[in-house]
Amino acid sequence: MNRVRGRTAVVTGATAGIGEACARALAGRGVRVVLNARRRERLERLAAEIAETEGAPEPLVRVFDVRDRAAVADFADELEAAGTAVDILVNNAGLARGLDTVQEGRHEDWDEMIDTNVKGVLNMTRALLPGMIARDRGHVVNIGSIAGHLVYPKGNVYCATKYAVKALTQAANLDLVGTKVRMSSVDPGLVETEFSLVRFRGDDDRARTVYQGVESLLAEDVADAVCYVVNTPPHVNVLHMVVMPTVQRSPHVIAREE
Repeated sequence: MNRVRGRTAVVTGATAGIGEACARALAGRGVRVVLNARRRERLERLAAEIAETEGAPEPLVRVFDVRDRAAVADFADELEAAGTAVDILVNNAGLARGLDTVQEGRHEDWDEMIDTNVKGVLNMTRALLPGMIARDRGHVVNIGSIAGHLVYPKGNVYCATKYAVKALTQAANLDLVGTKVRMSSVDPGLVETEFSLVRFRGDDDRARTVYQGVESLLAEDVADAVCYVVNTPPHVNVLHMVVMPTVQRSPHVIAREE
């Protein structure tokens, strides 16, 4: 049963990877998607492709950085003025920078991760959640990580941001008790996207080693999980969903082909 057809979903970080896959998957189920990220050209190309998908409503493109609180507020005001009710928010925008010990870490990397992965989620949620509560319907899905359940060597601050996403998901659910608004997190393990390329600042050779010899998840696998979560009946709330490739059983235990 398709329970999301005709709904409106905002997807952050929609220019690549999990965000792009979520946007395509939701649009394919008849959801009107509002695409957000910082790279206009990619967003507009994705919007054009989605518009050609059979049964997909015309998407909207909004270019801003989720770290920019004023821009997020303007976006929410614009939607309200247009009478656009957001039914689903997929807080996907996030990144990792570097792979260093705490004593060797770069402050600018920490700031970027915390501001995007934690404050970005808070900014978008704070802007759109009140409308959901007023309408007594809606679903926020935070894209977390297995790194929010178990830390790994040199993942310190990135892992901390994903622990924060898990905690915020749990805490917000307590705040939402008595409403029909739901909040979930989908927490993937190893997914082959641009994630490592961003982490290593464009070092393609180093990024490729992360996925070498591993049948990792694809962005589409995570999008399938998100679609399952938002399509559950209104009385069902999936608090956390951990999704890992079969060859991975923890952040540290992965079967790699020689």
